[in-house]
Amino acid sequence: MASNSLAYNEQAGAGETAELGQEAAATMSPSGAFGLFSSDLKKNEDLKQMLESNKDSAKLDAMKRIVGMIAKGRNASELFPAVVKNVASKNIEIKKLVYVYLVRYAEEQQDLALLSISTFQRALKDPNQLIRASALRVLSSIRVPIIVPIMMLAIKDASADLSPYVRKNAAHAIQKLYSLDPEQKEMLIEVIEKLLKDKSTLVAGSVVMAFEEVCPERIDLIHKNYRKLCNLLVDVEEWGQVVIIHMLTRYARTQFVSPWKEDGGAEDSEKNFYESDDEQREGTERRKKPYAMDPDHRLLIRNTKPLLQSRNAAVVMAVAQLYWHISPKSEAGVISKSLVRLLRSNREVQYIVLQNIATMSIQRKGMFEPYLKSFYVRSTDPTMIKTLKLEILTNLANEANVSTLLREFQTYVRSQDKQFAAATIQTVGRCASSISEVSDSCLSGLVCLLSSRDEVVVAESVVVIKKLLQMRPAQHGEIIKHMAKLLDSITVPVARASILWLIGENCERVPKIAPDVLRKMAKSFTSEDDLVKLQILNLGAKLYLTNSKQTKLLTQYILNLGKYDQNYDIRDRTRFIRQLIVPNEKSGALSKYAKKIFLAQKPAPLLESPFKDRDHFQLGTLSHTLNTKAAGYLELSNWPEVAPDPSVRNVEVVELTKEWTPAGKAKKENPAKKFYSESEEEEDSSDSSSESESESGSGSEEEADSSEDSSASSPSEQEGESASESEGRSKRTAKKSWKTRAKSDSEDEEKENEKSKSSDSSSAESSSAEESSSDAESESESDSGPDSRKVTKEKEGRPKQARSTLPKDVSLLDLDDFNSVSTPVALPTPVLSPSLRADLEGLNLSTTSSVINVSSPVFVPMKTHVLLHRMSGKGLAAHYFFPRQPCIFGAKMVSVQITLNNTTDQKIENIHVGEKKLPAGMQMHAFSPVDSLEPEGSVTVSMGIDFCDSTQTASFQLCTKDDCFSVNIQPPVGELLLPVAMSEKDFKKEQGMLTGMNETSALIVATPQDFTPSVILQKVVNVANVGAVPSGQDHLHRFAARTVHSGSLMLVTVELKEGSTAQLIINTEKTVIGSVLLRELKPVLSQG
Repeated sequence: MASNSLAYNEQAGAGETAELGQEAAATMSPSGAFGLFSSDLKKNEDLKQMLESNKDSAKLDAMKRIVGMIAKGRNASELFPAVVKNVASKNIEIKKLVYVYLVRYAEEQQDLALLSISTFQRALKDPNQLIRASALRVLSSIRVPIIVPIMMLAIKDASADLSPYVRKNAAHAIQKLYSLDPEQKEMLIEVIEKLLKDKSTLVAGSVVMAFEEVCPERIDLIHKNYRKLCNLLVDVEEWGQVVIIHMLTRYARTQFVSPWKEDGGAEDSEKNFYESDDEQREGTERRKKPYAMDPDHRLLIRNTKPLLQSRNAAVVMAVAQLYWHISPKSEAGVISKSLVRLLRSNREVQYIVLQNIATMSIQRKGMFEPYLKSFYVRSTDPTMIKTLKLEILTNLANEANVSTLLREFQTYVRSQDKQFAAATIQTVGRCASSISEVSDSCLSGLVCLLSSRDEVVVAESVVVIKKLLQMRPAQHGEIIKHMAKLLDSITVPVARASILWLIGENCERVPKIAPDVLRKMAKSFTSEDDLVKLQILNLGAKLYLTNSKQTKLLTQYILNLGKYDQNYDIRDRTRFIRQLIVPNEKSGALSKYAKKIFLAQKPAPLLESPFKDRDHFQLGTLSHTLNTKAAGYLELSNWPEVAPDPSVRNVEVVELTKEWTPAGKAKKENPAKKFYSESEEEEDSSDSSSESESESGSGSEEEADSSEDSSASSPSEQEGESASESEGRSKRTAKKSWKTRAKSDSEDEEKENEKSKSSDSSSAESSSAEESSSDAESESESDSGPDSRKVTKEKEGRPKQARSTLPKDVSLLDLDDFNSVSTPVALPTPVLSPSLRADLEGLNLSTTSSVINVSSPVFVPMKTHVLLHRMSGKGLAAHYFFPRQPCIFGAKMVSVQITLNNTTDQKIENIHVGEKKLPAGMQMHAFSPVDSLEPEGSVTVSMGIDFCDSTQTASFQLCTKDDCFSVNIQPPVGELLLPVAMSEKDFKKEQGMLTGMNETSALIVATPQDFTPSVILQKVVNVANVGAVPSGQDHLHRFAARTVHSGSLMLVTVELKEGSTAQLIINTEKTVIGSVLLRELKPVLSQG
């Protein structure tokens, strides 16, 4: 409910924002065209002041107006810096609107969007689940390839979050990241596999959607979660139900045998007559054996049936297609009533539902026959709905109800909707062709329609009559004569062509009318439609072969007209007919068979439903609606002949509960059930013996210490621990202790067990909370808990006495377990969580300071950058470069040297730094003012800038006594580093801690002479201020540095491969800087 209310609140907030934005735009509209630009400028300045206000109400009003501007299509990009400052606001409403703004302008202004990524990373660890989820949503919406590693890391952390709402957003972000970078597929599959184990109904639909987008072919991921998804289906949100049902439909078609083979038993009845009783019995068993429905198959059908009563039409349609595709035919009838109920919905829903019913009604008419009147056309229905209802009525027509349907069709023919009337006439023709009992009455009714005043009705009637007469040509000569008279009044080309074709086919039955029709057509040949011209040529050829005395000259005249027609199809047809029917010297052998060719028996047309070929598409999909394969469509596989192994869906739940329950629940269960307590004692004793054999002594000591510490918390727990110790020694003493404890519990229930009850309830609540929040990770937590604690102990290097004092507080134990859970499971080496790593770094300051020392730069490039051109600066020119020395103004600042030149013939006075326009967090220490600069003179000054480990631009004003000039300093990423001296062993150790998402790499191709050690060193240090690390291998070149602001390590490795290729690897926590550095180093190392 919390998530649903959140979604509704977001929608309401968005609507309110749009309204307020429109009001603001209306109130601040300029008074006239003259003040248009000035008012816009003034308005934006006003918004900037409001965003910098100390009052949240002013900021919220400003953000609403800005989002209103965006909704109206106005450009609000210049407000980006002012908006970004409010990302850290504590007001959730302001944060939401800021996030909406950032999503809008992230793609257009990628450089500016990168400025706020650090804020989002902090928000991902916010205590409020809404803020964590919103930050992840915005971060995944910034479609910048450079932040893919950050997104991947954020998704991994969010997938292990305690809040199911955050985990749901992690599943949504998986799809966005996959569309941005498909190469991350393997790592995303690991996250999907983890989230599929989640037992929260809030997460289930989202993770299945991610599964369908990223790896729908990995059906093996569903096996263990199949039964859980079936059982959770009723409680999942509606759109999640749709996705899960479609996925389970595909799954069932691959894992279960067809339930539709039940009708195949009667085929072998004749063979059974000649078999003996034993053979017949064996054969019957052999045939019946494959048709036994799998319990999991039945589970899916049973659990989806209640959803047929859902208020959501998509859910009902999804269940209907599931029953249609995987249930026995005898059970599929339950969906018909639910689908008919949906016909009371809006027209869009009706259209989709009717399309699916039209497909179903072709194969199984009996499903919808009881609801025949529900498909009668209403006058308020749109044409598309009317046409589909006609299609369904035609499919359901049979000898019993066809008379009722024909009376209904008579009303439809008189409709003012001409398209619908034409479709009704085609429907009557289909009924006449499929039901022979009413064909005569249908034909006579269509002939009556030929006298209608509506040309569209008459034309469609002619076309349908032509198809019906083609089935029985000998019986209806009078109808052909009547239709020949209509040629003078009908103008629709298809109808005229149909009449001419009928007369040509039956020219021998109407010998007096056919030549006269040809004469009339010869007069109007040049003005006829191309379709009619082709039929005139055919009629002339047929009459030339059957009645050449009367029509020879007419036919030659028509052939001459066709010879020079503008349409090449008619010209080609004319030449073909002339060579075929007119004898001459060049006539080939085909001329003898001209009559057989033209007057051959034509097969009768087959009037079929246009929905006949749609059944190979899955019902309810876009491909079925369009009748063509849409992008992303997943085809339903055929039923397997033999069902795959059903044991893959078995989940071992019992052993998991035994691992979790001994401390709390065994105490309640054992006194009541002595039999189960003995079996558990045996299992526990065997487990403890195997663990003592496999584990080291220190591990057993740790477990003993932790058990002693935890038992000290309450006397009842101490009894339980003493009982568990006695299990390892002797079964007899164990039984005695369990009996005595059961007796004491039953006698002193009110006095002694008050504390134990409270401790049990608290531990049960905490365990249930952990299970409900991270059930998907229960297995990995139970397996890797002690191991992760051992790793933590080794990393921290604490003495045993200090560790033994910590677990006295239960919350510390829970925190330790939580940290082990949040460790990414997919990585081959255990990586600590960022918070725990920070704690450990704080504990090990002495070791890090001895290993990592800032060294002097290997190389200082003297390349200068233009700060102020002499033309722009009115004779004052300024250049800057980076001396690669520690800054004297602050440890976190980058040293910058500026050279000022006076190119004029006059003295320039009071050169100083004016107004600073720095992004949030950036600091600058300006140089001391220069009192005067003589003509042609120059001076070098130093300043320090804290770029906050980013390549964002530092903007400020360089001023003289008379003028101020706006200038910018943008550092290359290599100048944000300080070189570090470290050994090869320390380099490998630090690199091992910075794997996974903290590692980026690229392949380099260059000539062998460019891969010599000196060339590689020269190229790398020219780009980045890094220190060389000694290497014992010739094909490995290592460099190390740390960032100036945060001190994060930057490890660069160039690994030479075979041939002329090399692998460039960068390991750092600052993944954005690492990616930028990789992008700059790659072309430098590749070029000669």
